[in-house]
Formats: sequence, C-alpha cells, structure tokens
Amino acid sequence: MYLRREFLFMKGYHVFFISITILFFLFSCKKDENTAPSIIINDANDQSIIDDVKLITYLESHFYNYEDFTSSPNDFSLNITIDTLSKENMDKIPLIDMVEQQIVNVKQDNIDIPHKLYYIIARQGESENPTNIDSTYVSYSGNLLDGTVFDSRELPLWFDLAQAIQGFRSGITNFKGGDYSINSDGTISFKNFGQGILFFPSGLAYFSNTSSGIPSYSPLVFSISLYTTNISDHDNDGVYSYLEDVDLDGEPLNDDTDSDGILNLYDIDDDGDGVLTKNELDKDNDGIIDDENLDGVPDYLDPNVVN
Repeated sequence: MYLRREFLFMKGYHVFFISITILFFLFSCKKDENTAPSIIINDANDQSIIDDVKLITYLESHFYNYEDFTSSPNDFSLNITIDTLSKENMDKIPLIDMVEQQIVNVKQDNIDIPHKLYYIIARQGESENPTNIDSTYVSYSGNLLDGTVFDSRELPLWFDLAQAIQGFRSGITNFKGGDYSINSDGTISFKNFGQGILFFPSGLAYFSNTSSGIPSYSPLVFSISLYTTNISDHDNDGVYSYLEDVDLDGEPLNDDTDSDGILNLYDIDDDGDGVLTKNELDKDNDGIIDDENLDGVPDYLDPNVVN
C-alpha cells in the first residue's frame, strides 16, 4: 500500500512553519524508503483453487507421447515427452482425459486443506509401491507450466522421499519399481519399472517460497521413472519409518510421541523414557512388539514402561 501525504499550503503561513513541514516530509519519506514492505502469504485454500485452475488449463492443452508406450511396451529406453496441442496434433488425447486424481491434505493453522494432485501412469511397474517415506531409485525431469525445466536427472539416483516436496513424495506412491539384471560388464539393466507424470499445486511444492528456477506459487510437473525402492528405517531403531506414523494419518513427518522436537522416524528413543526404542521393541525376541502393561500402547511408545 502506498501512502500519500498531501500538504495544504495556505497563503499567509509563516516561512518557519513551511520549513519545518518540508523537513518533516523529507524525514518521513526517508523512513518509508528504508522500511521493508510487509509480506502477505496467500491463504492455502484460495491458492489451491487458483492453482487447480492453472493445472486444468495445462492438462486440457497438452498431451504426452502415449503412443510410443503403447506401440513399444518393452522398450524401456523411452522417455516421457510433453507437447502442446496444436493444429498439427489436435487428434491427440489431452492429458486431462488421461489423468487420475489424488487428494493430499496440507495443514494451515492446524486445519487440513485438501489439494488435488493429478498423475498419469505410462507404465505401472511390477514390484512394490514405495511409501511416502521410503528411499527410491529414480530419474526425473521437473518443469513449470510454461515448459521451463528447473531440474532434471537423466541418470537415476537414490532419493530419500522424507527430504522431497510433498507432491513428489505423495505422487510417486502410485507407481511401482521394476526388476534388474547384472550384465557381463558389471553394469545393471532395469526393466518393468514404473513411469509417469505428476502434476501438483504450489501448496504441495514450495508455495510462497522460491527455489532455484521456481517462482513462488508455482504448480509443478514431474516426469518420473521409478526403478526400485528400499524400505527406510531412518533412525535404525527397528521400526520402519512408514510405521512411525503413530496417528495413522498417512504422514510420518508429523509424529513426535515425546514432544522433544525430534520426529519419531529420526528419534532413537520415541517415548523419551531413557530406554532406546530398539531395546524396548521386542525384549523377549518372540517377534511380537511388547506391551507389558497391556494398555494398548507398545512399550517403545509408552513412557510409563521403563525396563
């Protein structure tokens, strides 16, 4: 908001008063120039609606090379390419007619705000789906809705989904990894792996923040290939990270049983009773998680059980 000061100089005012007024005006302008403007962050629900309109417009006006995947189902060298529908290719099926939808909640002021994530499965894959907290071996290309590529990994790399933006880590759970063989020269060949595209709003990405090549409030598009998955146990406490989702809301990144500021999946003593989780998990080694006082709370999450 720009503030404008209007000064009314009336005939007969004393010169001294005019001088003082001018000095005050100059001082005020200098102060305003040095004052950092306030930053207003958009409401998450409003922004999700705005982003969804942008995503639908994109999906209606673009297509991907689905015919290549249909005609060559065993060609695992194929990459996904997205193009704009135009006069020359108006017979192609638009993305909007091929996408599936996933609802992902984001909390703002402790209220769940639903966000629509769209995805296309070009190849499903044949092994296991990762959870949203596992380690995945992937290649990908990320771009803005205007086609700008902000990140790309042609050679696959291990990616800890716990460190990924929410849209990526949620969307990739719809795909499965493949299988591999070791060649005579020691290299590894993958096949039957999942490939597809994710489309999600800024609320599942960087929202009001900026990242390298990504402006604030930018919906994102990712073309991905998921080669294989490792189930993660981030703190090596014997509890897989996806099982550290104590409140069963599908998000292990908000569970902190002992409220010590360390998420359960990184906490070696989940209940804060001084006994390591791995030493409380199954003390009699019978393969069953212990609940000594039979209160329905496993010992490793129960601060009232210390032994």
